[in-house]
Amino acid sequence: MKPLRIVPDSLSVNFIGLRRIAFAFSAVLVLLAIVTTAIQGLNFGIDFRGGTLLEVRTEEPADLEQMRNSLEGLGLGETSLQLFGTDRDVLIRIQRQSGTEEEQIEAIGVVQDALGDNVEYRRTEFVGPTVGDELVEAGTMAVLLSLAGILIYIWLRFEWQFGLCAVIALAHDVITTIGLFALIQFEFNLSTIAALLTIAGYSINDTVVVFDRVRENLRRYKKASLVEVLNRSINDVLSRTILTSVTTLLALAAIYVFGGAVIQNFAFALIWGILIGTYSSILLAVPLLLYMGLTRTSRSGEESDKDTAARVTGTAS
Repeated sequence: MKPLRIVPDSLSVNFIGLRRIAFAFSAVLVLLAIVTTAIQGLNFGIDFRGGTLLEVRTEEPADLEQMRNSLEGLGLGETSLQLFGTDRDVLIRIQRQSGTEEEQIEAIGVVQDALGDNVEYRRTEFVGPTVGDELVEAGTMAVLLSLAGILIYIWLRFEWQFGLCAVIALAHDVITTIGLFALIQFEFNLSTIAALLTIAGYSINDTVVVFDRVRENLRRYKKASLVEVLNRSINDVLSRTILTSVTTLLALAAIYVFGGAVIQNFAFALIWGILIGTYSSILLAVPLLLYMGLTRTSRSGEESDKDTAARVTGTAS
């Protein structure tokens, strides 16, 4: 069976020629993300700010809409409900009340009165601000360690130049995603951290596919300039990249529309991550290789450093 291609084999887009526009666009995006996050801050969820968790079980399948309407009128601030395990088990999160522990206990009592006696209370926990600070620290560490692990993986699989370019592109994706959440003030919670790590995984997978083709073409087209090789490599995998991104976006769009309020932020972060990850793989990670002193000799040993460096220098500027 002939493989499906949505772009013609003869297509030859000069992606590398667009690199300066892409670099400028990315620099503006990252700068805006940092400034917005610094000025406006993130809308941290209960996971990070502290609050109360209640695990309840209903007699019948839980009506989340009705329960949410009942709790939102209590004046306890931000409240979120989430099904887990079965359709009768509900996890309720209530933001931390101002005051001492007595105010937290009082808020729990108000919730219990609103839900009535037909609900079984299986667990009640108070998440203090200290735990929230620890979660912020742990989440930041998880993202940084994942970037470090990716750098080491790409370094070992390819060259350090590939690893550095991949991490720059990944940092770009993560920073702009955080900036977007700061701009639109969507809740930033543990699901968002999971989304960031998922974005990093998707983006690096996309980048590795292009890098693989770059390495292959460096060996195949010995007389071609580095710009020609990079352009050819991106065009070679363009059909696969578009197909993967579009099909993934269709699935995420369905989750965003029909998945309910609980996972909408998660799906939104992933939709943005797919778009920005695809962009950075093509127009950021690969063009950056031009400026990393890349040669064809370190692993393949098929061409002298002197010859390759002379060709690369003459075409990369």
